Amino acid sequence: MRRPCNRSDPVEAPPEPPVEPPAEADVHPGREYMSNPNASGENTRFIILISLVATIGGFLFGFDSGVINGTVDGLKTAFQSDAAVTGFNVASMLLGCAIGAWFAGTLADRYGRRTMLLWAAVFFIVSAWGSGISTSSAEFVVYRVIGGLAVGAASVMSPAYISEVSPARYRGRLATIQQIAIISGLFAAFLSNYLLARIATSSMSALWLGYEAWRWMFWAELVPAALFFVLLFFIPESPRYLVARGLRERAERVLVRLYGAAQGARKLVEIDDSLAADHHRPRLSDLISKTTGRIRPIVWVGVGLATFQQFVGINVVFYYGAVLWQAVGFSESDALLINVISGALSIGACIVTVLLIDKVGRKPLLWVGSAGMAVTLGLVAFAFASSADLDAAGRLVLSDSMGVLALVAANLYVIFFNVSWGPVMWVMLGEMFPNQIRGSGLAVAGLAQWSANFLITWTFPMLLAGIGLAGAYGIYTVAAVLSVFFVLRFVHETKGRELEQMEG
Repeated sequence: MRRPCNRSDPVEAPPEPPVEPPAEADVHPGREYMSNPNASGENTRFIILISLVATIGGFLFGFDSGVINGTVDGLKTAFQSDAAVTGFNVASMLLGCAIGAWFAGTLADRYGRRTMLLWAAVFFIVSAWGSGISTSSAEFVVYRVIGGLAVGAASVMSPAYISEVSPARYRGRLATIQQIAIISGLFAAFLSNYLLARIATSSMSALWLGYEAWRWMFWAELVPAALFFVLLFFIPESPRYLVARGLRERAERVLVRLYGAAQGARKLVEIDDSLAADHHRPRLSDLISKTTGRIRPIVWVGVGLATFQQFVGINVVFYYGAVLWQAVGFSESDALLINVISGALSIGACIVTVLLIDKVGRKPLLWVGSAGMAVTLGLVAFAFASSADLDAAGRLVLSDSMGVLALVAANLYVIFFNVSWGPVMWVMLGEMFPNQIRGSGLAVAGLAQWSANFLITWTFPMLLAGIGLAGAYGIYTVAAVLSVFFVLRFVHETKGRELEQMEG
């Protein structure tokens, strides 16, 4: 019989289970983990290191997306393309992005998050080389679609991986670093484009080995892509993926490596419990509720977040920034320099988000960002609408005051986006879905995001030729206003909640 408990009796803590060293197979044959485990507690340094490796995928996502910005004139000249073909050349990568996000999300439940990132690294390398050697629009589109597969995969797998290895209390900050990496990639692409064009005197001029500068702009991506491929061999697979696949012992070793023996064991039980009610290998049909027979509401929220992020027109700035500023009278060199400044402001804005996201939450950042984008986009549209003068080349000419207003408002718009929807959308997609449907949910949301991205990017040259800059930015303003109401009505806060607590 148990004797009555006396308040003065000493309470003995249960002994912690022994920690077994991780098997070599949990990392890669012939490799060891990047840091030693701390058996008595969380291995924060290790978690940060492997998260940073995953964010290189975000850097390449940004670089591959932004590099096209400075090459548009070179593509027009090299391939003799009109506005529609040029728009498709720029937007073609996004078709691959939609496909890559869809298949990476679904295949990640079968083969793992790290495996999909490895394939993404290979595709980044192939695309960077091929885009630079292309001699026709058709060949260029093929290589850009391959790059799109990589970008799409990295866009959903990097935040998913980071969310699945990070503790709830600073998961938002680590996942937000993914957006800093994306913007850093954009900034690096803008900067290298500017420097290469300046060295060669223009993007269409010959640079080294007789190749035009715009080709070297693509080849610059080979260095970070190769680094990403190598470093991926030094990180473990996601423990939540391992549990979902029934690889419980491997998952336990990874969790002990991440959180220490006691907390790792508890976390394994929590993951098991979250899957116990419907314990089968994840599949796409899990997105349909068994009780209602309809697609789960959380999936529609994910699709809404993904599409609104694009309908506010941010990638018009990222992909067509140089064209946009040249269209209102800036030289090519000045337009490329403005892109560099916008990239630097974006990085600063994302750093602010890192400091705030786990304190104020995801939802407040989203609706404040939407409101700020609505105002600044409206000001940009007003500036463009107020100027009807055209120069000899048929380009819009802004007055000095309207030029300053357009430039300041556009950069404030970029700041509002990168404080809110830029990083927060990806953070929420990586954490808002329950464990059972995370891969499939990311697949659907990623497909929606990149499809919307393609639509906005492809139509911008036609909108520019049809209703002009003021009309195009008016459409994006309406989308920003609608996004405020969407966030307030349908988005639920995920700050501080463990992934096992997410409901769909």
